[in-house]
Amino acid sequence: MDAADLPPSWRTALCADLSSDWYLRLAKFVENERDQFQVFPSERDVFNALRLTPLDQVKVFLLGQDPYHDEGQAHGLSFSVPSGIRLPPSLRNIFRELHTDLGIPPASQGCLESWAKQGVLLLNAVLTVRAHEANSHRERGWEQLTAKILKCVNQRPHVAFVLWGSYAGKHSSLIDADRHLIIQNAHPSPLSARRGFFGSRPFSRINAFLEHHGEQPIRWQLPE
Repeated sequence: MDAADLPPSWRTALCADLSSDWYLRLAKFVENERDQFQVFPSERDVFNALRLTPLDQVKVFLLGQDPYHDEGQAHGLSFSVPSGIRLPPSLRNIFRELHTDLGIPPASQGCLESWAKQGVLLLNAVLTVRAHEANSHRERGWEQLTAKILKCVNQRPHVAFVLWGSYAGKHSSLIDADRHLIIQNAHPSPLSARRGFFGSRPFSRINAFLEHHGEQPIRWQLPE
């Protein structure tokens, strides 16, 4: 899990963590898993979220839980899939709410890189997973790194934190609610979307917050 090509702002912020004993144990665990099983995402994509969204450019932090665990889906960005891959149900519901909120027609492809390049940090709490086994790399050390990343982002002036679902919501205690916007609603999964995700209008709330603080709003419409 080579982090050498991370943006300078992330390398500086995470230098001590990425050379720590606990991180080296995590890296060895993932290496052993790759030797024995299929692991998602590919090694080169594990840090895509940090690579595409430098710390000094983060405006929105959308926290996911676990990478997609089926073939071809995970590429290092929470909720995102590579272009050409069938949209997962949660992402379809995100696009449905985007349409309701801002009138943007649902995209036909699910690669969210254009969001990431505008300052939307699309980070999962756990960055790897064994194929077809959800949460199989949970509590192996990734959560410690995620917490450090969240604390780093919390030091920025004004960020919109999006915490969908109870798991993401547990991280709200790490966020300074006096400076940041915290959007905490039900998860967009079909199992829970009707219990508070639909109708929550997160995208317009994020842009209103950013504009209020003199930031450019996010262009949510994806390229086809």
